[in-house]
Amino acid sequence: MEQNRFNGLGVAMVTPFNASGDIDTAALKKLTNFLIDGGVDYLVVQGTTGESPALSKAEKQQTLDLVAEANNGRLPIVFGIGGNNTAALVNDLQTFDLSKVDAILSASPYYNKPTQEGIYQHYKVLAEASPLPIILYNVPGRTASNMTAQTTLRLAYDFESVVAMKEA
Repeated sequence: MEQNRFNGLGVAMVTPFNASGDIDTAALKKLTNFLIDGGVDYLVVQGTTGESPALSKAEKQQTLDLVAEANNGRLPIVFGIGGNNTAALVNDLQTFDLSKVDAILSASPYYNKPTQEGIYQHYKVLAEASPLPIILYNVPGRTASNMTAQTTLRLAYDFESVVAMKEA
């Protein structure tokens, strides 16, 4: 996979809901087409903007499937699989249908404030388990830890599957 596939503007999509609290499928497809027609370079499904911490696994898969259907292969899709439970994330990597996904966006572990070595070990496990390229996501304002440049470079050098970094 070309690393430059994720250059440009990647939009973290919101997940629209209807009045009954279900995913609004028509609105999600409309949003997908609006973003594509507006010139974005890739779509980010279930990033932290997409309510990923609050959705069930089935809802996350439904959202991904709807976006992939509306996208119809026009743009790369990045899917958010992040959190602080490394084993659960490995399970997600193995059990989600990622056939229409081009890369994984994974936020650094939150809440438990891992050391730099802890962050490295977390991403090491994900890099070894992921069938797709990984985009590291450093968001210290939300995770209470900051991935250093040294840790980022170590991951990039040690794992070919680590292809990019989102810094917030």
